[in-house]
Amino acid sequence: MSLAEEDLKMASFVDDINSYSYLYPTELPSKKALFKWVESRKPERYSSAAPLSRKFSFICRMMITIYLYPCYGPPNSKIIKSQDKSTWTAKEVADSVLADKSALRVTSTQRQAESQVLDAHTGEIDGQPYWYYEYLVRKAPTKTADESTNYRHYVASTTERDGYLYSINASTLNKQWNIVGPILQKTVASFHLLPPTENYVPPFKDLWRFW
Repeated sequence: MSLAEEDLKMASFVDDINSYSYLYPTELPSKKALFKWVESRKPERYSSAAPLSRKFSFICRMMITIYLYPCYGPPNSKIIKSQDKSTWTAKEVADSVLADKSALRVTSTQRQAESQVLDAHTGEIDGQPYWYYEYLVRKAPTKTADESTNYRHYVASTTERDGYLYSINASTLNKQWNIVGPILQKTVASFHLLPPTENYVPPFKDLWRFW
């Protein structure tokens, strides 16, 4: 059963400091299901940006945990060598973002392929290139755990401004992807940069500040 076919209600999240916006799910009236979101910490600037963890209860008392978070950083120069973003491929951008968010702390003999890009393509919003990609991330370094719970399924969108990559990632357990995947794809597709206002703080400004 997919949630994408239901009468989904979404709300807009706007970050004036980092100057971006996206939609997130709030309710499925036909299923009497509410998305109960919990914000771990509001990111105020590049140096203090932190994941926004989101959680909601699904119908039939089944708990599904979704993580939705923005991240920021310069392109990985080992992967993206050109400064001309019109030449970047979606796979290169995905590899750049994934290389810098690698989190498994294991030895070289334990390490297996941590992430696997399933799809990557390029789009455009208001003349600005956006790179969309879908990928799996292994939650554990070995295959001893059940494969159905050993992977998280991600979908992401990345764009570039002022020499930094702005990304939004949405994920859930791989076994739950068929249920909520289409909703996460809608959220990621809605991500876009906003025209900077007087509240905008560029990523390169006051890097030493953490508030």
